[in-house]
Order: sequence, then structure tokens, then C-alpha cells
Amino acid sequence: MSLEAIALEKVAQAQLDAYNAQDLDAHCAHFTDDVVVAGLNGEVARTGIEAYRAWYEAAFAQFPSNKAKLLNRIVVGANVIDHEHVDRGNGDAPFQVAAIYTFRGDKIARVDFAR
Repeated sequence: MSLEAIALEKVAQAQLDAYNAQDLDAHCAHFTDDVVVAGLNGEVARTGIEAYRAWYEAAFAQFPSNKAKLLNRIVVGANVIDHEHVDRGNGDAPFQVAAIYTFRGDKIARVDFAR
């Protein structure tokens, strides 16, 4: 694995760790100011770090026991692809998600989710 791939993987892990700790500041620090969040079909759900932050602030408040467990990770070019098992901790059925993180430099500029 290249040094660039290792660096991207470390950022992906750091944002996942911050997500699981529900540390909003640490989590958001890994994303660009103009981050785009979309579905795998390309439909944009959120644009910009403020919208991103507001969405996750509400999600963390609604699901205080939420955790994502990494099942698999691959790095392809400037992309990190995570397969995760998510448990909201509220009695609802856990689910799986694929997250494709596209990097610009050392920050995530776009996330495409498939669920």
C-alpha cells in the first residue's frame, strides 16, 4: 500500500472513530468546507460543512448510542470505500451501509452512501 493510501486510510479511520465517539468537532475536522453528501445515485442530500454539521448534530442527539462497525475498507486512488454495520442502539434493526469517501488533499470532499 502506498504512503498516500495509508494516509487516506488513517483519515477515514479517524473520522469513523470521532463519529462513534459522537465528537462532532473532531468528526467534522476531517471534511472540507464545501463537502458534498449524496446517495450512490448522485442525488445530493447536503452541501457544505455547516449543513453537514447540523445534520450530524441532530443525528447524534436522536441516536446517542449509535455506532458504526467497520466490516471492510479499500482504498482506490483518492477514494476510501468503507462497508459498515450500523446499530442505532434504539431497538431498531441494525443495517449495513457503504460509504465512498472522495478526498481532496487530506480531507474528505464528498461522501456517497449506499444503504
